[in-house]
Amino acid sequence: MKVLNGAAFDRLQQAIKAAELRQSVISNNVANADTPFFKRSEVVFEDLLEQAMNQPQHNGLPVRRTHEKHLQLGQTAHTVQTQVLTDKSTAMNNNVNNVDIDREMSLLAKNQLRYNLLVSQMNHDVKMMRTAIEGRV
Repeated sequence: MKVLNGAAFDRLQQAIKAAELRQSVISNNVANADTPFFKRSEVVFEDLLEQAMNQPQHNGLPVRRTHEKHLQLGQTAHTVQTQVLTDKSTAMNNNVNNVDIDREMSLLAKNQLRYNLLVSQMNHDVKMMRTAIEGRV
């Protein structure tokens, strides 16, 4: 029985790690908002995970569903790697810096909400498993 080490829990762990990395990257962007020639970076995880889950493969072979009620075989969170991309194509200031401090602060707040939600979900899953094991409410 794979509950706390199953695919859904793995995806939750990977999402938390991505949120932690995103916090670090956004903080670095904010810290370098006035640094000449600095280019902002961003973390890409959710889009990559969605792409991986929508392109099912099994042992390297493409899988085709013939009925919408059939189970989907997709990649797990272990195969999706979080990426940090640097935006080198834009410039906002005369010093060729492309950090918009207002945008970064809103991304920071959004990421904090996402992180809180993910940690709450993980705590809920662990609490439910503990309740099931101990047999009490």
